Amino acid sequence: MSIAPKPISQQSGVVLLESLIAILVFSLGVLGIVAMQAMAFKQVTDARYRSEATLLVDQLLGTMRVSERSAAALQTKFSTGGAGYTEWLTNVSATLPDVGTYPPSVAVDAQGVVTITVRWRAPNENASVREHRYDAVAQIK
Repeated sequence: MSIAPKPISQQSGVVLLESLIAILVFSLGVLGIVAMQAMAFKQVTDARYRSEATLLVDQLLGTMRVSERSAAALQTKFSTGGAGYTEWLTNVSATLPDVGTYPPSVAVDAQGVVTITVRWRAPNENASVREHRYDAVAQIK
């Protein structure tokens, strides 16, 4: 027994409905790709600042290693507020955003263990987001 096809008058609008559903699915796909691109851009920016913070910390540690390496001399010159720290701070301020709000800190203990903390907030982040932070601990002998 064969089923007779429906008359054309009862099939009207099916193509339009299928087209609207296809446009909806395509639009959701495009929005997903745009959101993924925005997230990728944010991650690349975060990685850039993180790598710059790492390079800045390595630069300061290198400067400490080629200077007089006694704990007292390191504390005097490179602890927060020292002459070496101030020179390094100008590089940090020129490289990382919002360093004025979150100044880096350098501490040297009596055994020559150096603790450096660099903090920053990306320009597109709002104030409710916690600042980014890079900590490094090294011993200079």
